[in-house]
Amino acid sequence: MRRISIGLLASAGFLTLLVTPQADAGVITFGSGANKFEMTFVEIGSPGNADDLTGYPSPAGKVEYTYQMGKYEVSEDMFTKFNDSQSLTITTDTRGPNKPVTYVSWNEAARFVNWLNTSQGFQAAYNFTTSVVNNNIDVWSSGEAWQLGGQNLYRHKDAHYWLPSLDEWYKAAYYNPNTGVYGDYPSLTGSVPAAVSSGTADNTAVFTLAQGPADITQAGGLSPFGIMGLGGNVSEWEETSVDLSNSTGSSNRGIRGGFWDGNSVFLSSSFWADSDPAGGFISVGFRVASLSSPATVPEPGSLVVWSAICVGGLCYRRRRARK
Repeated sequence: MRRISIGLLASAGFLTLLVTPQADAGVITFGSGANKFEMTFVEIGSPGNADDLTGYPSPAGKVEYTYQMGKYEVSEDMFTKFNDSQSLTITTDTRGPNKPVTYVSWNEAARFVNWLNTSQGFQAAYNFTTSVVNNNIDVWSSGEAWQLGGQNLYRHKDAHYWLPSLDEWYKAAYYNPNTGVYGDYPSLTGSVPAAVSSGTADNTAVFTLAQGPADITQAGGLSPFGIMGLGGNVSEWEETSVDLSNSTGSSNRGIRGGFWDGNSVFLSSSFWADSDPAGGFISVGFRVASLSSPATVPEPGSLVVWSAICVGGLCYRRRRARK
């Protein structure tokens, strides 16, 4: 296995076509009183799309069902109102209420998602068996686990909100439903976006700049599905374990999408990082996915040859070029 040095994440083409981002699916209100906040979700359709074989890991991106993806990253304001709405207290970075929340571990993000479910009368997505905030989850039994697209022992079958899986995140970022083609980057054209400090112009992203992340609604242009900030601003936790099995709560989880002070490589479909689910990082946040139309066809998965380096608690993985 060849090892490559990509750099420390926690520090610091095809033919261009005219495309239009997909419309928002809806705005959902959570909490009550002073702790009320809204989240916007976008429908991710084209169920049964083909896998991408050019990114990392490969294959990736095939999802057999329709689902929804948070249009924006979870903000500090949303997370603060979650903290104030229940008994658990989770410490985060503090840059401003509209900045993406960071220094949140996978376990802590999963606690937030569980509250989204239970506060609206739905089944919790993740199986926490202790009240210690950053303890790892237990997996669900096969009878309790999510089965759409293949068995997922991390996610409960009756959950309405969850952390996006590797394939769900990858599809929302890189797949173009208008053309049926995957881009290399989460931009309308699928090519490298222009670097900006903030804004919403098409084919832009917040990266290579040291000023910190932009507000979640000013985090660059949209993906073809209409999702903001999947490239740059902050990297994001994925639900999926790095070995793709979701078989134990202690396994490292995937991290993808690049961040404000990283280069364009981190935004690409060929780059994938991972870390301990109890770790928190200044450049890593998350977003939420949710239920939409169900499907029943299993989703296969496989492994490829990986190159990796682990630095400062994060492991960086990149698909090795074919010879």
